[in-house]
Amino acid sequence: MSEMTNKLIVVVLDGLRYDAARKYMGYLEHLVEQGSLSCYRVQSELPSLSRPLYEVLLTGTPVSKNGITANHIVRPSHEESVFHLAVGANLRTAAVAYHWVSELYNSAPFDPLADRHQHNVMKPIQHGSFYFEDHYPDSHVFADAVYLRSAYDPHFLYIHSMNIDDAGHRYGGESKEYELSVRNADGLLATVLPIWMEQGYKILITADHGMNANGHHGGVTSSERDVPLYTFGVDVLSSEKEDQVIPQLRLAPLMCHCLGLAPSAAMSKEGLPPFVQKQLHHEGAEPLPLG
Repeated sequence: MSEMTNKLIVVVLDGLRYDAARKYMGYLEHLVEQGSLSCYRVQSELPSLSRPLYEVLLTGTPVSKNGITANHIVRPSHEESVFHLAVGANLRTAAVAYHWVSELYNSAPFDPLADRHQHNVMKPIQHGSFYFEDHYPDSHVFADAVYLRSAYDPHFLYIHSMNIDDAGHRYGGESKEYELSVRNADGLLATVLPIWMEQGYKILITADHGMNANGHHGGVTSSERDVPLYTFGVDVLSSEKEDQVIPQLRLAPLMCHCLGLAPSAAMSKEGLPPFVQKQLHHEGAEPLPLG
């Protein structure tokens, strides 16, 4: 396995509900029709709130285990994230994300003046560009990501945009403004995905939570919990049926598998397909080979 095949880009489109993705993301759905991407339905953990689900996505642990129970819990994570595991295996990491991600994995509280750009190879997120306003343009997020990818060549690049969520809160998850923000994100992905695909990256595109018609999330309804998962270069989900709902706890160990890493001890091994579980058991849960 080459180094490139162990490189992963994860895109989290904050607040993107499953049905909106399937209706409005014309470029991604084109790639699904062509067989280049696969798309699955993921059910978020509860509560369907942002900061708790950032922790779920990156540590594979439920709120009852990780303690990030609400958006106002401002402290570093106590769990091993995918960032921690990657750096421990001498892989390079980078992120463009809302500042709450920096607070979870690099330092808290976030200082907008000092922490906007971070470069420290001793941190879990070695190279970070963190924004602190929900309306920070998605176009800038992806431009920042292109810069970090070209400048630092990370094995694990995490990209998190906020405009869909911002539009949902302002106008509701069934508004024309929300729809437009989804379409705009699809257009941005149409610019960068062909490049990343040609370069051989594995790619996961998902969301933390959805958005209801009243502009809220946090509850148990499908509009708040159901989000998409688009995959490129990821074969371990090939046996899944499109209408099968995948638990969100599965995504962190899936990221680990894409990077050639064993999941942390706290991550649910049930999130991995049977043949990967057997491989980890046989290898004593050592990291999968990187070369």
